[in-house]
Amino acid sequence: MARILVIGGSKGIGLETVKRALAEGHDVTAFARSASDVPITSEKLTKLNGDALSTSDVENAVVDADVVIQALGVPLNTKLLTGPITLFSEATKVLLPALEKAGATRLIAVTGYGAGDSEATIPMLQRLPFNLVFGHAYRDKSIQEALIKDSDLDWIIARPGVLTNGRESGRYQVITDPSKMKNGVISRADVAHFLVNQIHDDRYLKTAPVLRGRFP
Repeated sequence: MARILVIGGSKGIGLETVKRALAEGHDVTAFARSASDVPITSEKLTKLNGDALSTSDVENAVVDADVVIQALGVPLNTKLLTGPITLFSEATKVLLPALEKAGATRLIAVTGYGAGDSEATIPMLQRLPFNLVFGHAYRDKSIQEALIKDSDLDWIIARPGVLTNGRESGRYQVITDPSKMKNGVISRADVAHFLVNQIHDDRYLKTAPVLRGRFP
């Protein structure tokens, strides 16, 4: 079992990841501004309130972690259309030196389909509306990805498609070939399933796969 730090562990994919990691028997620290509100009680869970943009908070959080899962999100009231959005890149700039200082080597990060080189696989008719609504966020996620890829860490970047609150199915596609990348729907619980599976699995090391649901 490993000691897992989930940055952004109070909501969304982060919260689902906390649940999944606990179910697998890991010791988990949920780190977020509202970590104390995480609706889970477990002797294996530590709830650590903190700011992902604070060097001291992040250094304190990573000190005992074997694996860090970065699952940041922006609130629904964030001005996606007007921007700017810098949370993803700025938090990563704080996290990377903190990991180096602590000696942690494995980082599993969540961005999304449309970040990095997956942007080029968005169909032309969808690219304009995608950029109008999500452009600010995904440009910053692309910077986040570049920072991680430039590091010496054992990194894995997960790029989920459209997220739902559906239950974990364990049935989803993990697409590493850029020529086959395309958007799809996937539950946050299934994304969490993938993330936790990467704690000890090197199959997708140094890759940034797109995750989408697999339907019969």
